Amino acid sequence: MSALTRIGGRSLAEQLPDVRLLPGPVYSALASGITALVVDGRVPTETRLPSERELAAALGLSRATVTAAYDALRAGGYLASRTGSGSYVTVPVGRRPSSRIARWSTVGEAGTVLDLSCATLPAPPGFAGVVAEAADALGPYLHGDGYDPAGLAELREAVAARFTARGVATRPEQILITGGALHALDLVLRLLVGPGDRVVTELPTYSGAPDTVRANGGRLVPVPMAADGGWQVDQLRNTLRQTAARIAFLIPDHHNPTGAFMPDDERRAVLAAARQTGTTVVVDESFVDLGFEGTARPAASFDPTVITIGSLSKPVWGGLRVGWIRASTELTHRLAALRASIDLSGPVLEHLVATRLMRRLDDIAAWRRTELRPQRDALVAALARELPQWRVVVPTGGLSLWAELDAPMSTSLSLLAAQAGVVLVPGSRFGVDGTLERFLRLPFALPAAQLDDAVRRIADVWAQLPRTGPAPRPLIVA
Repeated sequence: MSALTRIGGRSLAEQLPDVRLLPGPVYSALASGITALVVDGRVPTETRLPSERELAAALGLSRATVTAAYDALRAGGYLASRTGSGSYVTVPVGRRPSSRIARWSTVGEAGTVLDLSCATLPAPPGFAGVVAEAADALGPYLHGDGYDPAGLAELREAVAARFTARGVATRPEQILITGGALHALDLVLRLLVGPGDRVVTELPTYSGAPDTVRANGGRLVPVPMAADGGWQVDQLRNTLRQTAARIAFLIPDHHNPTGAFMPDDERRAVLAAARQTGTTVVVDESFVDLGFEGTARPAASFDPTVITIGSLSKPVWGGLRVGWIRASTELTHRLAALRASIDLSGPVLEHLVATRLMRRLDDIAAWRRTELRPQRDALVAALARELPQWRVVVPTGGLSLWAELDAPMSTSLSLLAAQAGVVLVPGSRFGVDGTLERFLRLPFALPAAQLDDAVRRIADVWAQLPRTGPAPRPLIVA
């Protein structure tokens, strides 16, 4: 096997934390840093690494230190070498790539591993029974070919009915069923974005969005969110006007990762600006049913040109890969034709399961909100007690909060926390250019006692990291 691409010493050094500031041997910290970049998707497998001499020069370390780090990577199965072709990134035999650092990092003697890397929940009670009901109803579908690029008709009807009940009149032919919200976004971008077209996103944004935009040839235009966790509407409107963006991808309902909720007047202002510039707004409603303060807003009703995507992954279960797109009938037909050229159709059994879950979604979402609110409160209380110097804005829904640290060391913290048995994803994963090192997304999907334990471990790790620069003003906004 030969390397597909090569990364230079300077480029690799720019993505790594200052390994000299991390506790333990420098070579070990360097090996862990490179491993984190691989499993986070920033350095693809089969990428050729710089020579030991080149990387040592870029990092200001001795060649012996880099050699020891490369040896540790080889011993762990993350680096392979071939005579005449250098050393290239790989993964251990029997493992699969994942962006979740916990699956790859060596966890210390910390007991239970507490995974705060993913804002998802386990399946709700009774889920297996719903699957059994769906399986019993599968019989009539077995006589056909099972292909429907738009999705099972009765599921499209159920999704359309839910939009209509929220005040957004929707017909089944306006719904396309997808393999989740990210699949939905990818289809929209494939259809509407050409090479070099600008795509506006919030900064931070959903971690899967930037890669998907780039993969479809789009040019990202990030607009920073406000310090209080909300949107800078004037800046967002000005950006739309100045860039002539093709697409604006927004998460106004319990934004991922900040948990912020966009008020109705701000939505109208952004949509008005988008109409003036001819920008198509794509709204991700994955968290719309997880608001603690009331019923979901009918965002799409403010403008019939808005494309809405959603999913059952957040309110129900991440293992159920069912999502949807709501758009005009004409656009939905085009998306279905595109989808047929890629993967033909979705799985009938999962669509039958999803149909039955859509009928129960109000009850499931209400139960989730009852479960999540005290978990959010427990996380906020633990942060206020253990890490009062961090700045936290309390979300009114969703599955996570966005913490501002008192030093730009999110990646270093994530690496060291893994050794303490807490899995974190650094804030830079939610940016578009490796920034946001001062921030950390903290999901509250675990039970309160585990969240409390996780924060204590994080605080212990944070105390070991040297910090420089001014600390942010501590703030908790209800």
